[in-house]
Amino acid sequence: MSLLQDSHFVVAISFVLFFGLLAYLGVHKFLGKALDDRADRIRQELDDVRRLREEAQAIFAEFERKHREVDTRAGEIVAHAKAEAGQAAEQAKADLAASIERRLRGADEQIAMAEANAVREVRDRAVQVAIAAAAEVMAARLSEARADALVEDAIKSVGERLH
Repeated sequence: MSLLQDSHFVVAISFVLFFGLLAYLGVHKFLGKALDDRADRIRQELDDVRRLREEAQAIFAEFERKHREVDTRAGEIVAHAKAEAGQAAEQAKADLAASIERRLRGADEQIAMAEANAVREVRDRAVQVAIAAAAEVMAARLSEARADALVEDAIKSVGERLH
């Protein structure tokens, strides 16, 4: 049997020729360069991912810091609002107490005025009654001549006091 009829031999020679042709054409350099380029792209992508991760961590840390600041500020605002509400409540209580005090004083003044008016009216009425009683007593006890003399004396004294 001839060597060329042996299929294993033909396949082996084809195999060697094929790889020889690939080596002659420089396919191994092309494949190596392609693999190196791919490795470089993957390395660059990994670097980009690391950089993006670091940026994301920095942004997250900044966000957490701002969140803590906002929480702190919100707590301060709430505490300030509570303090102001307490002060406003105290002020409202004080204003209410002052208003009640003013109204009580006003009511006391009105009562005092009403008392004074009532006392004045009673005095005026007592004076009127006393004058009427005195007039009746005088009319009963005084003679007409004596009454005329008293009226003339009173008119003279009033005239002297006025001029």
